[in-house]
Amino acid sequence: MKNEKMRAVQYSKYGSPDVLFESTISKPVIKEGELLIRIHGSSVNSMDTLFRSGKIKTLTGKKFPKGTGVDFSGEIVEVGSSVKEYQPGDKVWGMLPMNLRSPIGSAAEYVAVAPEKISKSPNKVDLLQAAALPGVGATAIIALKYKAKLRKGEQLLVRGAGGGVGSIAIQVGKMLGAHVTALANEKHLTSLKKLGADEVYDYKKTSSTDLKKFDVVMDTVGTDLKHYRALLAKNGRMVTIGFPNLTSLAYIVSSSIYGSRRVRVFSANPKSKLLKELAYYVDLDEVIPVVDSIYSLSDSAKAHHSLEAGGGLGKRIINIIEKKDSLSK
Repeated sequence: MKNEKMRAVQYSKYGSPDVLFESTISKPVIKEGELLIRIHGSSVNSMDTLFRSGKIKTLTGKKFPKGTGVDFSGEIVEVGSSVKEYQPGDKVWGMLPMNLRSPIGSAAEYVAVAPEKISKSPNKVDLLQAAALPGVGATAIIALKYKAKLRKGEQLLVRGAGGGVGSIAIQVGKMLGAHVTALANEKHLTSLKKLGADEVYDYKKTSSTDLKKFDVVMDTVGTDLKHYRALLAKNGRMVTIGFPNLTSLAYIVSSSIYGSRRVRVFSANPKSKLLKELAYYVDLDEVIPVVDSIYSLSDSAKAHHSLEAGGGLGKRIINIIEKKDSLSK
């Protein structure tokens, strides 16, 4: 029904997390090839803070308001006439298309999305916990299984292992049979051991020169890439998901001269097949969600502040269907 309203988090100017506000906007009306999903949980990713800050406003543009949030979990409430593989009541997860100028993100009560951007969610975790996984899980799988082609018995270094992607990369690395070394905040080292890391090091006390050679380096930080690429063994591969400054970006581009030992960079934009693969691993207990904290929709700014402050372990989750006694901060 048209003109129904919903809650959503938006911003009307670039800036700190304090520019975020809860708004009441029109509920999406689906097209014949779309699904309407009632969102249970969303998460905060580094790209969300990057877009909101205005650091790439040449790409995100000047049109406001904008929505925030990309990945989500929820329940289908309406199915377009041409969609055959889903029905109302199905529990799903996924990621919205990378629309940098959209007024609606996944920090909202409802989204309209095409079937190829979702899959059934895993059975082993509830929908709120599942919200921690689509973006970071897909990123870790693409990076290690498909980009780096990590093999059983190889040595893997995960830099920034306590973050959303890093904490899943440890698990994917172990699932693929690698010996995993984690570089992270000292306070998380015990937890990372429990996630499967074979060796753990405090990044503040360990420099790249203190480490051995690795077949694969998974970097989630994006700085000092030259020093960490130097840790690659013969035929080693390095994958990064971060390039926080022009110096890092320039090095990534110039690293092509190293052939197979170049720095590979990418941004995950998974479709159904990869999301199904991730759900399969979750149901096998090969991958579990790592949740740092949970916030209500109205406290989304606090979640952004927390991510930017750093130091957490895993993901910050937005609980769209609020249950006050379940929220933790």
